[in-house]
Amino acid sequence: MRKFGFIFLSFLLIATAVSAQKISLDKVAGVVGSSVILKSDIELQYAQYLVSGGQPDVDIKCTILGRLLTQKLLAQQAVIDSVTVTEDDVDGQIDRRMRGMIQRAGGQDRLEQFLGRSVIQYKDEIRPDIKEQMIAERMQGKITEKVGVTPQEVTRFFQNIPKDSLPSYNKEVEVGEIVFQPKLSKEEKQFYKDKAEGLRTRIKNGEDFANIARLYSQDPGSAQEGGDLGFFDRQGMVKEFSATAFKLKAGELSPVFESEFGFHFLQVLERRGEQVHARHILITPVITPASLDRAKVKADSIYTLLKTNKQLDFSTAASVYSDDKETKYNGGMLMNAENVQARSTLIPTDKLEPAVALVVDTMKVNTISKPQLITAQDGKSTYKIFYLRSVTDAHKANLAQDLPKIKELAQSDKVNRTVSEWFEKKRKSTFTRIDPEFQSCKQLKDWSTPTTSAQVKP
Repeated sequence: MRKFGFIFLSFLLIATAVSAQKISLDKVAGVVGSSVILKSDIELQYAQYLVSGGQPDVDIKCTILGRLLTQKLLAQQAVIDSVTVTEDDVDGQIDRRMRGMIQRAGGQDRLEQFLGRSVIQYKDEIRPDIKEQMIAERMQGKITEKVGVTPQEVTRFFQNIPKDSLPSYNKEVEVGEIVFQPKLSKEEKQFYKDKAEGLRTRIKNGEDFANIARLYSQDPGSAQEGGDLGFFDRQGMVKEFSATAFKLKAGELSPVFESEFGFHFLQVLERRGEQVHARHILITPVITPASLDRAKVKADSIYTLLKTNKQLDFSTAASVYSDDKETKYNGGMLMNAENVQARSTLIPTDKLEPAVALVVDTMKVNTISKPQLITAQDGKSTYKIFYLRSVTDAHKANLAQDLPKIKELAQSDKVNRTVSEWFEKKRKSTFTRIDPEFQSCKQLKDWSTPTTSAQVKP
């Protein structure tokens, strides 16, 4: 109840802040060039910060104003440089945010009650700010898109790190896997397909789609929203789903179709350019003991093949036999989820799934494990064969072992310096003013233009 009360209060704060934006005499908190930042803009984002789980802290308002000043400056430069975003991109971002707010509020009706307005109205109100945020992000990307580091710069960056400030790295491993997912037979699947067909028939006979979705859909992300998925493009869903959705006209109900998640049927609510607004119902088949036994038999046979056929290496076996789409085309190697951009296969052992870490801890480098039954956090069980390619013990950073990581740090440092230099130059040539209420904010001390300066547009 205490958590619910906090969420309720936070949404009331949002409603109050949004309403405040409608008041024509709203206080001006800051000015950047020709752009004005209202105090209600800050209050709105502070309320959203609270809803997202942040702790009450008035200093956060200083941070928000700093972010808005930065956003305005970047957006003004974006106009000069013709940097834009598409309306479809803005729609997608707004829909993602609204789905999160609806989920935290406990449903669309409750959110609308908190806001004192419909979701459609609220989306229209936040649209200009969301669009400006996206343009500012794209502009910052343009400023740094050509920033790179040479090997000499990486070495110099590392040498300039004080010895007592060198980063420490935990024990890391490179682990591969071949995944054997339990698969239902056609006969075993039929029960679940028939269930989906039955629900579709009820809707065709006049029952409400949203009510049926809330009662029976097994998609945790959309069931409580009546199956509503918001707008999405062709890349936003698995291929079977997108292929079906983009064939339909607004109002049409699809046949039942199968994807990796189970049996679906969907209804298109609206088409907008290359985006579709749809809702769906998902029936997820339950893995049977027999299907799990079949997966084990296959895993055992591939393990035997790897042990006896010296010409079959692990990478080839993973690409041919693994059921995991994310790893099979990478030689079976797991990627560091916290370093996706660098596509690093070095994973700190404390970041491995506990069940995987237990297996890997007993292995030697360049060996494979016997098939292991692994149950994921979502409760799904699979059989996996693991391969331990390398182990790096915990150590202080050094160029010999950690060149990719040091390069990434050097790149990040150069990007930050490039952005800082750009802002320093633009701040000096752009009129800015901050209301006295916020002039004590430490992070804003470099923003205000002296009162004697004339306004110079960027």
